[in-house]
Amino acid sequence: MSIKTRFRKALLAGAAAAALAAAPLAAMAETLADAMASAYRTSGLLEQNRATLRATDEGVAQALAAMRPSFSYNLEGGKSFVGNSVYEDWSSTLSFVASMELFTFGRNRLNIDLQKEVVLATRASLVNVEQQVLATAVSAYMDVREAQALVNLRDSAVRLNEENLGAARDRFDVGEITRTEVSAYEAQLASVRANLAAARGDLSAARERYRVAIGHYPTDLSSPPAIALPARSLEDAVQTAHQRHPAIIALQHQAAAQDLAVEIAERNMLPTLEGSLRHGYDPEDFDFDDSTTSLSVGLSGPIYQGGTIASVVRETIANRDASRAELLQTSREVEQAVRTNWALLTVYAASEEASDAYVRAQRIAYEGVREEADLGASTTLDVLDAEQDLLDAQVSAIQARIARETQIYAVLQSLGLLTVEQLNLNVPVYDPSAYYNAVKNAPLRRVSPQGEKLDRVLEGLLRGE
Repeated sequence: MSIKTRFRKALLAGAAAAALAAAPLAAMAETLADAMASAYRTSGLLEQNRATLRATDEGVAQALAAMRPSFSYNLEGGKSFVGNSVYEDWSSTLSFVASMELFTFGRNRLNIDLQKEVVLATRASLVNVEQQVLATAVSAYMDVREAQALVNLRDSAVRLNEENLGAARDRFDVGEITRTEVSAYEAQLASVRANLAAARGDLSAARERYRVAIGHYPTDLSSPPAIALPARSLEDAVQTAHQRHPAIIALQHQAAAQDLAVEIAERNMLPTLEGSLRHGYDPEDFDFDDSTTSLSVGLSGPIYQGGTIASVVRETIANRDASRAELLQTSREVEQAVRTNWALLTVYAASEEASDAYVRAQRIAYEGVREEADLGASTTLDVLDAEQDLLDAQVSAIQARIARETQIYAVLQSLGLLTVEQLNLNVPVYDPSAYYNAVKNAPLRRVSPQGEKLDRVLEGLLRGE
């Protein structure tokens, strides 16, 4: 076999290996759906916001409890003195008091409605956090895939250049090329080795981000399946986002809560009708015949408080206006995000197609320059430049493909549809109403199964399990 033939086969083998690195990754062990499900199960951010929601649920229970009677006891003791003499011996009284607000002009009922709106707003915020967790998982997954593909490509480039350098040295030994040309191959090999080291460093960093986002290190990752967007056109997408994006829904409920807050503040100028029942006796002899019972009904309300109530009303009105303005601004930002991500998806799809065409063209150009070099019409530097151009084209193709695949999920997030339920992931979905239904009637018992579960997880972490 001639040296030129060996050189040609080495170049073909290296180019084929580099092309394989740019091809779509085969379906392997861990899918993107698996990774997102794992992120959903292990996310500390989701656990934090679920606990926040449970705390918010208690606001409804507390508002309801304010409408119920309260019972208390009071034990008092003492003696009286006149000058240096004791006027009365030590006496004590045990009293039981029951009190209840009989009529508040609707303030308590409005406060329950306000707390319900806050719960609904917090639930929507939890969905938005879920979107952020899944979006981070998608980004981590795609980063590892891109980094691994680039490592494969750089590794193939190193092997190709090692073959090229070996072939060049053989040609130098028989006098076909000069020492300068051999040095050019040596420089090219050093360059691709440096790029490989950098690519491996990027892969290590991507793996660490993956572990934080997903909960474990990546194994073999597969190409994600094609996803059909739920909107047929950009305008349909905008309408969907306005209706379903959790950030908008959360602010809608916050605005409704602020409307109720204004009404409550205005009604604070009205009186409160309260009733109380008091029963007291001497705890030493438990003589119920000497016990006293009193029943009272009182009407109380503000006359003058230095302008405090009026200031509170103005404050709640300002908060309401701020909430409405925030809702308007967020709606505009969500629409902008939809339009931007929709446009970027089109751009990335076109970029991927153009990059693939660019790779095909660069491969043809590379093979042409190589043939010319065999005939003496091109120099060694021409071959090396063409090889580098092909490598750059393949890198661009990998990045364009990953960018297009990632952008699909960015569109879903901007629509408010990047959720476990919408993606039909194989993972138990957290039910935000379970705890609310358990505590909404203000039970006396402690109800926190989710909190106990989180305590067990944290205890395991502290023990290093």
